Amino acid sequence: MTLRSSAVDAGDAHDLLAEYFRDRTDGFAELDVAYTTTFPDPAAFEPPAGVFVVLDDDDGAPAGCGGIRRLAAGPHGTRYEIKHLYLRPRTRGRGWGRLLMDELEARARGFGACELVLDTHDSLAAAAALYARTGFALIDPYNDNPNASRWYGKVLASS
Repeated sequence: MTLRSSAVDAGDAHDLLAEYFRDRTDGFAELDVAYTTTFPDPAAFEPPAGVFVVLDDDDGAPAGCGGIRRLAAGPHGTRYEIKHLYLRPRTRGRGWGRLLMDELEARARGFGACELVLDTHDSLAAAAALYARTGFALIDPYNDNPNASRWYGKVLASS
């Protein structure tokens, strides 16, 4: 398994995001809730505004992704948001979600982040468990994302 930076609109990254959006659309449909798909602006994931990471499995095939993008400063200073964390179903349960989260946090720290935030939907129990295991706590909403029903934050200790 390897992690690498990628343009968010590169072919493999785009394919992972399209799969992620289909998965979310299908999951929301089961809840009788509409899901709004918005492919990200590539500039938001170019350093130092952000970065997008693709996780390749042991055979070198793209298996997951996630990114960070800078937001306006928050109550703790420089703030980045984790977006589009996704692992293909066949790869789940291997600890790769945590590796992605750790990598994104390290990249954010490298950009001088004092705080990380993210939003998600309450139907994503496994995601909520991952966020708790990686030190995130529930916070008040920081955006108006129509797909979100929970918001998380993590204050990063200075190095």
